[in-house]
Order: sequence, then C-alpha cells, then structure tokens
Amino acid sequence: SPRLWRELFKPMYRDFAQIAHSHGKKLFMHSDGHITAVYADLIEIGIDAVNSQLFCMGPETLAPHAGQITFWGEMDRQYVLPFGSVEEVRSAVQRVRSALDDGSGGVIAQCEWGKENSCENIEAVYSAWLE
Repeated sequence: SPRLWRELFKPMYRDFAQIAHSHGKKLFMHSDGHITAVYADLIEIGIDAVNSQLFCMGPETLAPHAGQITFWGEMDRQYVLPFGSVEEVRSAVQRVRSALDDGSGGVIAQCEWGKENSCENIEAVYSAWLE
C-alpha cells in the first residue's frame, strides 16, 4: 500500500538518494509493481530514474510527472511484443514518447524480448524510437 511504502521504505530511499547525490551519482530504481501512487514521492526524495512497468500503469497516467523524473521502461512484453502487429508496436512506442518525453531527455528507451517475439516487432521498436 502507498501508506505503508511511505512509512517503511520512503525514508530509506530518501537516504539512498542523498548518499548517491552527495557523491555526484544518479539514483536509478526498478519496480515491477503498480507504483503510480508513489511516483510523486520518488520525485520528492530525489530518485533520478525509475524502471517501471509503464504499460501496466499506462504511460498517460504517468504523464503529469514528465520532466520531473526520467522514465526507464520497456515495451509491453506480455501483449504488444509477442502478439501485436508491427503497427501496434510502433503505436506503443509513440504512446510512451507522447506521454512521457518532454524533450528534456526524460525517457530511456528499453526493449527486452524473448523467442516468442518476432524480429519484425523488435525492429519496429527500435525504428520507432529513432523517428
């Protein structure tokens, strides 16, 4: 729950961010959870980039935080990459860019894939990011 996260983990992550920043480092965080409710907290405590499940939460839901934190998320590996068409893959990349890329370098493109993903879909991810 966001309340418990704020009580138990937020102080620890704040300490980690302060230590990293005091040594001139950036702090990246990973979460496979649905963390929409704590994104503002992550920004507040100084997390620089978050690798999170963008498509589970919806890139548009996270758009209010564009320009405040770097989004480091991958394309949807459950539905879009294995089952989507090339055009659906390209559309997914555009969703992320439209919602989260404010032009300040606030998105790190990532694409992980497995044997069930077509080469065409993987190529579509990379070509769409270059557009």
